[in-house]
Formats: sequence, structure tokens, C-alpha cells
Amino acid sequence: MHENRQQTDMTDNEKANTVLITGASGGFGLEFARQLEQSGYDLILHGRDKARLQMTMNVLKQPDRHCIVQADLNAKHGLAALLYALENKNLVGLVNNAGFGIWGGFEQTGIVPQIDVIKTDLNAPIALTHALLPGLLRNKGFVINVSSLAGEYPLPYMSTYAAAKAGLTYWSEALRTELKDKIRIVTLAPGPSPTGFRVISGMPNSTGSFFRTPIPVIIKAALNTLKQGGGYCIPGWRHKLLYIMQKSIPRAIGLRILAKQMRS
Repeated sequence: MHENRQQTDMTDNEKANTVLITGASGGFGLEFARQLEQSGYDLILHGRDKARLQMTMNVLKQPDRHCIVQADLNAKHGLAALLYALENKNLVGLVNNAGFGIWGGFEQTGIVPQIDVIKTDLNAPIALTHALLPGLLRNKGFVINVSSLAGEYPLPYMSTYAAAKAGLTYWSEALRTELKDKIRIVTLAPGPSPTGFRVISGMPNSTGSFFRTPIPVIIKAALNTLKQGGGYCIPGWRHKLLYIMQKSIPRAIGLRILAKQMRS
């Protein structure tokens, strides 16, 4: 870790060019790493699994420019460990991507994993952004918060996940309004995507299959929104269609449809 830290440290006279990506061991995090590297950024790849982080590093074209930080955001001192590893970093960007969900009836699911969803998907992005915000403001940088269209609608059988994403979306959008012209903030709200999320959460593979959008399309849309100064980003026409359906179908009807889909 000390060697990697020396590789990415910057003096005050150097232009900040380093971006932290949480949850960089696969899915959206891996694609963010690919596309941000292509844009010329140095990367700090965060995750819980060092072997999977190394796999992300191995697909990058200039791995010597980047480093890995292993930390579990659900652990008691996980966030503190991550912030300690970032002490001497001069960040221009933060991608709050780490997140997961638990599928199943609330009454049948243990409370510990339910609370862990809140910790990872909502508490950690808020705490991490607050800690890093002074430097990001100083560098006129950016924050990308990876939320979900699940945050736009109650989601039976993934109720805690939807609640966490709703909180993340509302916080991110409020922060973007507060800090307008000081920092660029993107709230990324994708729908179903082939990220491996279903395997981890236990969600049935058939649910929402029509709306799945390729990962590169989603990340490209987020970075295009960033180039335009930030904003609320629903990537791809399929996800936009899902959003329109969420807003136009009466909730009582929509919840019955969702409950049937999520049970299957």
C-alpha cells in the first residue's frame, strides 16, 4: 500500500487528476474504471475483495498509474480505513458506486443484511462525500452517485434496497442543487443491468429482463452527463421507458404488477 500511495501522491502544484471509484471489483465499477482511464484519469480502485480488484486492474491499459484500496464499508472501521488510505490523495473525482441489495420478503430476511444494505448504499456515500468534499470543491471536481430507478418507486421483495436508493437519489439531487456552480454532481439512475447484481441479491433472473441495458451504454451516459455539467441521468431508451411507466401507471396498479414480477 505504501508503494501505491507514493505512485499516486500529488503536490499542491500539480493538477488533481485522481478519481476514487468505490465498488470497483466488477459491474459498473469496472466499466467506470475503463472509461475514466480512457479519459486520462488516475484511479483509486476500492472494494472488499482484493483478488477481484486486481482483476479490474489487469484489464486497464496503464495499471502502473492506478492503485487498489481494500476496505469493507460495512465493517466497524471500514470507512475510517478507506479515508486513512486517502489522506495524501488529491482527488478531483469520486464515484460512489459500491452497493448491493437483498431479495426476499422482509419478514423472512434477517435484519443484519437489511441494515447492511442501508450502510453500504446510503450511509457510506453520504459519509465519504462529506469527508472528501473540501478537496473536491477546492479542485472544482465531481461526484457521481450510482443510484437506481428502484429509488423512484416502492419495490416489493426488495423494500430496503429501494428505500436506500430513494434516499441516495434525494440526497444526491439536493446536494447538486446546493453546490451548483461549485462542483459537478451526477445522479445515475439505471434500471435492470447485467452487472451480477441479481446473483448477489438472489433476485429472479427473469424479472425486468426486457429493460436490461448494456453496462458500457450506462457508464457512457453518466460521463456524458458529467461533461454537460452534471444532472440526473437515466441511461438508455429502455430505462427511460421504465421511468415513464413508473410515473404514469397508478401506484396501486404498479405495485401489484411489481409484486407479481418480483415473486417470479
